[in-house]
Amino acid sequence: MKVVRVLLSSLVVVVVAGCVFVWCNREALHVAASSVSQSVCAAAFVSRVDPDMVFAQEQRPLMGGIAWAVRYSVDRSHGEVLTSVLDTFHARSQYRQGLGCVLELGDDPLPETTSLGEQNVPDGFGSQVIAPTDPAIDAALARAFAEPDPKHLRQTKAIVVMHDGKLIAERYAPGYGPETPIWAHSVTKSVTQALIGILVRQGKLQANQPAPIADWSSSSDTHHPVTVDQLLRMDSGLPFDETNGPVSLATHMWFAESDTAAYATHMPLDHAPGTHWAYGNLSYAVLSKLIGDASGNTAVGAESFVRNELFAPLGMHHSVIETDASGTLLGSGFMYASARDLARFGQLYLDDGVVDGKRILPEGWADYAHSQTLDTGYGAGFWTNLVNTGSVPVWDAPWGIPQLPKDMYYARGAFGQYVIIVPSEHLVVVRMGLSVQGGGTGIGDVTAAIIAALHREASSAVAIR
Repeated sequence: MKVVRVLLSSLVVVVVAGCVFVWCNREALHVAASSVSQSVCAAAFVSRVDPDMVFAQEQRPLMGGIAWAVRYSVDRSHGEVLTSVLDTFHARSQYRQGLGCVLELGDDPLPETTSLGEQNVPDGFGSQVIAPTDPAIDAALARAFAEPDPKHLRQTKAIVVMHDGKLIAERYAPGYGPETPIWAHSVTKSVTQALIGILVRQGKLQANQPAPIADWSSSSDTHHPVTVDQLLRMDSGLPFDETNGPVSLATHMWFAESDTAAYATHMPLDHAPGTHWAYGNLSYAVLSKLIGDASGNTAVGAESFVRNELFAPLGMHHSVIETDASGTLLGSGFMYASARDLARFGQLYLDDGVVDGKRILPEGWADYAHSQTLDTGYGAGFWTNLVNTGSVPVWDAPWGIPQLPKDMYYARGAFGQYVIIVPSEHLVVVRMGLSVQGGGTGIGDVTAAIIAALHREASSAVAIR
């Protein structure tokens, strides 16, 4: 009987401890379920790659000790993914044609919406993968796909190189190709910067004027002075919102709020506008609201604006920015785009916002994008190479890429997404992957090797003449 009592007591302790764990981590478990649903849904229906592979490479490493408790199912007939954690925390993500996946929160059904239709347009560069003609560039691309540290896998999925406006080299992982949309994460912010630029060119916004947010219209509101420029630069005064760990202001906004812009606009300021830099998904949620206000405040309206004003003129026919349940673009980090499309986007900035003779962005908007904010290595929607000392607050990550030219600037997203723009070299390098396990991607050294190869090639051409 004594043994039985001890066993029962131990069982009670385990059950109580488990209940306490679940209660104390309920938001983290909810975030886990929602993150898996959204990621797996996009893998299956947007990227059209193996969703089990994406879960194993991207989501499982983030789950830590609870990975065993995660269950998901892909319902291809209904275009949805259902996920549960501990069979208690549930999430559903629904694919909508032309709009990507949207997360259903709570018991409310997803809002009814018409689909936008798929962009069944062949890639303008053709269907064949462009292999480099220079063995040195080929070696650089091979280096990008190498796995020097088995404990910190890079899991590179795509590399695309454009030089002098021409696609000169690319390589893809098995299952991926020139038309595969890949989760760009915070590279999306730089695309949002372009969309804001379009509204500025159209005269619908002014960068240096207070952001026209209805909830901020009162002069007594502390948010009232916040400008569009400060939102782009992340010195709006809103808090640093993407910290280490499973739960942050950003993850709560993405995975627990049906109206991300409303959540962001009601967030109190931590600092006076223009005085302090803090990484800001909240700022880009507010900017996404401005895009929605200008395009009808519906998912279809917002995505139509993106397509008609940016994607179609650039030939970005394999890209989509997802929306929240309210129809607002998730312009802080939920764009899916092919690596070629992102190279086209980078080329737009090399060409000062002009494509095929048509001005897309205001004159000088590209230079504005990489003009320094305060004393940081951030610009206005892009990272810069102006600061090579110190590190990004909270993250302890370097500001720039010191082995690359000083005029280089870049879009960067979680898990190793890069659009590197080097004006002095007329070069765009795109790197996409699932580098979840840390250890870096090596993209700085790869890009430096590409530049060195281009210089050798140019020197040889001169010598031959």
